[in-house]
Amino acid sequence: MRNYNPTKRILVTGGSGFLGSHLCDRLIEQGHDVLCVDNFFTGTKRNIEHLLHHPRFELMRHDVTFPLFVEVDEIYNLACPASPIHYQHDPVQTTKTSVHGAINMLGLAKRLRAKILQASTSEVYGDPEVHPQPESYWGKVNTIGIRSCYDEGKRCAETLFFDYHRQHQLRIKVVRIFNTYGPRMHPNDGRVVSNFIMQALRNEDITIYGDGSQSRSFCYVDDLIEAMIRTMNTSSDVTGPVNIGNPVEFTMLQLAQLVIDLTDSNSKLIFNPLPSDDPKQRRPDISLAKQVLDDWKPHIELAEGLTKTIDYFSKMV
Repeated sequence: MRNYNPTKRILVTGGSGFLGSHLCDRLIEQGHDVLCVDNFFTGTKRNIEHLLHHPRFELMRHDVTFPLFVEVDEIYNLACPASPIHYQHDPVQTTKTSVHGAINMLGLAKRLRAKILQASTSEVYGDPEVHPQPESYWGKVNTIGIRSCYDEGKRCAETLFFDYHRQHQLRIKVVRIFNTYGPRMHPNDGRVVSNFIMQALRNEDITIYGDGSQSRSFCYVDDLIEAMIRTMNTSSDVTGPVNIGNPVEFTMLQLAQLVIDLTDSNSKLIFNPLPSDDPKQRRPDISLAKQVLDDWKPHIELAEGLTKTIDYFSKMV
């Protein structure tokens, strides 16, 4: 009977997290019914409290490492801690969330014959030897390092998605998300944008790991969510993986200085040793995204996005 209703019922796992909550917002705006599932390990009700009384929004506390029995039309699988501090806190659970969570959500999609999108990550490329990273690059990943629970868990999830696609003709979409930032990031998640902003707002020393020459590309959350939804709505022959992120690259020193300027902070820079397995550079090749996502590309520049993010974090200081 779902096929007779133009409004989709959409499941978002990890829906109270940073990206998940923004995705729920956008899907509600588009007129869909949204079932937000989260175990609140890193997500928070604060991110979705404005939706709690919305007639087309439903919240369910659930851990995706256990099976879930619901009726939906589409599934966005975002459940997994994404920052090193959080995913290294319980690395076994992190791997289980990626692998068992993928198995459970794929099983649900198979039963319902629903379309399912996997939120994968640029971490599948590890410390890359190819720059920028195209989807065809297989990566350089340490299988036994402290980041492996996340990197290898996401790689295994991708494998499961494509095996379900080949074996059961499941309609899948896989996106590889590069560094994303914006309001609702966890202030203590250990990621470079939130770290720098919180330190700058408090006029504390800004901690840079290594010599600051390592680079990242930063995509504002609104641009990222737009690409994710467009990927879900592509034709059935587009499975991915598709890189989504901002191809404009910044060093850590450039980012730190920009944050100091935007916050008018008195913070000084201090340098600590580079963590184990931390990639030296990360930038997406988004040629495929432009091709299959109706010429999608990020529109919000770093200074504009950081200003909006700083405004959000300033209310916490």
